[in-house]
Amino acid sequence: MIQTSELKIFEISKPNFNASAFEEFLQQEGFIWNRSSDNEIEELVEAAGRVCYMSFGDGRQSPRDNSEYIANLIKQGHESVLEHVNWTFVITGVSRGFTHQLVRHRVGFAYSQLSQQYHDESEARFVVPPTIKNKPDLYCSWVKQVESSLNLYRDLLSQIDENAKNHQFDKKESLRELRTSARSVLPNCTETKIVVTVNARALRHFFKMRGALDGDYEMRNVSSELYKIVSIESPALFQDFKLVDLKDGSSKLLHTK
Repeated sequence: MIQTSELKIFEISKPNFNASAFEEFLQQEGFIWNRSSDNEIEELVEAAGRVCYMSFGDGRQSPRDNSEYIANLIKQGHESVLEHVNWTFVITGVSRGFTHQLVRHRVGFAYSQLSQQYHDESEARFVVPPTIKNKPDLYCSWVKQVESSLNLYRDLLSQIDENAKNHQFDKKESLRELRTSARSVLPNCTETKIVVTVNARALRHFFKMRGALDGDYEMRNVSSELYKIVSIESPALFQDFKLVDLKDGSSKLLHTK
């Protein structure tokens, strides 16, 4: 029987702001910053934005608080300052089909993904589309097909390995060739793991493009779960998004402005 997997996201790195070092910089320049927030992620964005005009202190600093200041940056399209804020996540329980689409997002993203060339997928897990999972007959047929692919993968590993005992390559490259050949029969629903580093500006673009795709459950699901993490840590940066619950128990992420 095959093993299936559900989405899990682990936040392994998040932004930080060394406020004391920044205050030292301002003292050197003869400025005082009237701070209005204790959220270091959002303060980092405000600090970067204000350096562009050195708009610190009485007479130079607008009366907007931090959240209003960031909202105005976004409204004006001055989102380059959001690129200073970065998160890193380990995402598991997603399909290879999903990550083929995810890595099309290049600007502001960095990726490190599980390699099928070096990792033995004999005990691979699989991601079930909900439209199939919720229909017993379809799910039964799906499981049989996936099991067949996995069994063929295992057979190919053993048979190709047996035929390549006297191969010209060294052990490392022989294993690479072996698994590269065998992986050709694995389906798009094979589960993978990927480390993703992304800045706030790129993440906002990802949410706009992918968060509300009715026909792509995995994109909606990952967008929603990422939003739940970052919107708690820095609500001002994502104040123009909201989650909407759907009838099937899933959700989608809407850009409200």
